[in-house]
Amino acid sequence: MFEHGQFYWNELITPDVEKAKAFYAKTLGWTFETMPMPEGDYILAKQGDNMAGGIMETPADMGGAPPQWYSYIAVDDVDAGADAAVKAGGALLRPLFDVEGVGRIAVLKDATGAVICLITPVPMEG
Repeated sequence: MFEHGQFYWNELITPDVEKAKAFYAKTLGWTFETMPMPEGDYILAKQGDNMAGGIMETPADMGGAPPQWYSYIAVDDVDAGADAAVKAGGALLRPLFDVEGVGRIAVLKDATGAVICLITPVPMEG
């Protein structure tokens, strides 16, 4: 379940996943679960039984971008949300895309230049 306009997920994209895991384990006590994905492993970070976020290796198509956290805001319609963001002075950083079992995503810069992601999540079962 999600509410339009609320933060939904946080994800670290880094070229050194193991170093990041060690840092957050020592700093915050996070534990990790690995989810094999077609494009490489996705790491779920957990605080106790609760999800804290995700960690993944920097994709090749990001052209050596520095390690950074991406925050995802849930929206009812990501296409409309991305269009509204661009009209408000933002800019798309890549074409909108779908992640099977996760949702439809837009990665953009807001009017100040900050990176933010919009997501229309796939409904959760149960």
